[in-house]
Amino acid sequence: MTQAIFIETAKAEIAAVDDKKRRLNVSGVLRILGVSRNGYYAFKSRKPSERQKHKEFIEDKIIDIYDESHKNYGAPKITQKLHEIGEEISEKTVGNYMRELGIKAQYIKPYTATTINSDFSSELKNILDQDFSPATPDAVWCTDITYIWTYDGFVYLTSVMDLYSRKIISWVLSLTLEAKWVVQAINKAKSIRNVDEALIIHSDRGIQYTCEDYRKVTKDVVASYSKKAYPWDNACIESFHALIKREWLNRYKILDYKHAYKLVFEYIETFFNTIRIHSHCGYLSPNEYENKYYSEKIKNAC
Repeated sequence: MTQAIFIETAKAEIAAVDDKKRRLNVSGVLRILGVSRNGYYAFKSRKPSERQKHKEFIEDKIIDIYDESHKNYGAPKITQKLHEIGEEISEKTVGNYMRELGIKAQYIKPYTATTINSDFSSELKNILDQDFSPATPDAVWCTDITYIWTYDGFVYLTSVMDLYSRKIISWVLSLTLEAKWVVQAINKAKSIRNVDEALIIHSDRGIQYTCEDYRKVTKDVVASYSKKAYPWDNACIESFHALIKREWLNRYKILDYKHAYKLVFEYIETFFNTIRIHSHCGYLSPNEYENKYYSEKIKNAC
C-alpha cells in the first residue's frame, strides 16, 4: 500500500469514528425524556391530521396574500381575501396565525403638518365639512402636497384623490413647492376624468392652494378649504400620503428625483389604485370599486 493510499484510508476511518461519536443514543435520549421506543416510532410515522394540514394550507395562503400586498395587509384585509376564496375563518384566528408566523401589517405614523398655511381670511369656506363619502365618482376631489426625502434633496408629491373610491386620479412629483405643480396636477385630473358636472375640490390653506394661479384653474368648480390648523378636514389625502411613505417609500434609501418617481409610480399605478383593497370600498381596490359603480349604472339604465 502506497503512503498516499494509507493516509486517505486512515482519514476515512477517523471520520467514520468521529461520525459514530456524534450520533445520538436514541434509547438513552428516550429514557431521559420518559418516552417509550414504541411511542417514539409511532410519533415519527404519524401523518398530520386534516386539521393540521388545513392550518398549514391557510398559513401558506396568508403568506401569499401578505407578500402580494407588499407586506402591508393586516388581519382584517387578509381575512377578507381568504373569505373571497371560500375560507370561513375569523379575523382573530388570522391574527393568531400571523403572530405565529411572525408577520404584521405596517404601522402608519400619525399626521405631521408639512405645508405652509397662507394668511387668507375667512372667505375660504369648508364646503366639504368632513363628508368623505360622496355618492358618485367625480363629485368631490381632495388634494394635498407632501415631501419625500432623497439623498439628493427633498422632492414633493402633489396628489389628487377622488373621495368616492379613494383613487389617486393624478399626481405630480416636483423638485420645488411652486404652485405651478398643483395647477398641473389639477389640469391632469380634469383631462383624465373629463369632468363636465359640478365638482368640489377640497384642500388645505397652503399658499399653493390660495394663490391666483390655483383660483384660475378651479374657477369652474367649487373650492373647499380645511379650517386653519385643522388637518382632519383633509384626512383622506393626508392618510394616503402617510400610507405611501410607511408602506413603500420608507423601505428604500431613495437616491434622487428619478428614483423617487419610479417608486411613486410603482406604488400608485401598480398597487394602490389597482390591487390594494380598501375597507371604504367594501374591500375592493379603487379601480374595482369604480368599475362596479359604472357596471351597476349601465345595468340599471337598461
